[in-house]
Amino acid sequence: MQPSEKHRQLVSEASRGSERALEELLEQNLPGLLAFVRAHAGRNLLARDGSMDLVQSACREVLQDIGRHDYRDEAGFRHWLFLAAERKIVDRARYHGRAKRAGDADVSPSEAEAQSLLQGYAGLVTPSRHAAAREDLARAEAALAMLSEEHREIILLSRVVGLSHAQIAERTGKSEVAVRSLLHRALAKMAAEMGTETGNEG
Repeated sequence: MQPSEKHRQLVSEASRGSERALEELLEQNLPGLLAFVRAHAGRNLLARDGSMDLVQSACREVLQDIGRHDYRDEAGFRHWLFLAAERKIVDRARYHGRAKRAGDADVSPSEAEAQSLLQGYAGLVTPSRHAAAREDLARAEAALAMLSEEHREIILLSRVVGLSHAQIAERTGKSEVAVRSLLHRALAKMAAEMGTETGNEG
């Protein structure tokens, strides 16, 4: 069975209430979702809800709505899934409002979660043979944090969410040429921050 056919079958089964199918769909996207949430949520929100809690909450909404949408391909499903996570971050941040700052609460992931997160950053990070997953993750997240919001967003949309240049252009209101140029500069900046290679802009 071709990947696209398997994806349509899983979506069809999930829309009919198959928890197994939904879990398989979500598992395929979990590393990227975790990376996306950690990059967007910020320390204060992560200290309250945690990246896995935010992802699981967004996934529950996916379960409720999956039968209402027509996903023609994996990219469309993945885009919708990440939008659900993005909305959840905004909703939870609004819910907490002006709550007292989280201070020095620990928001570092476990080693197992760090390994999953690194899979989400696979297009950006080459794991060190000598460092633990948490060290590699910290290096990647520190580099992302040094980027401008525009550079960080386009890297996440391209390398973590997996959107095409055309999809990013539609989402951001830029031309495909502008998206390609911006992504090239963003990847070069991140490579400089990490002192390593992040792959080309294709």
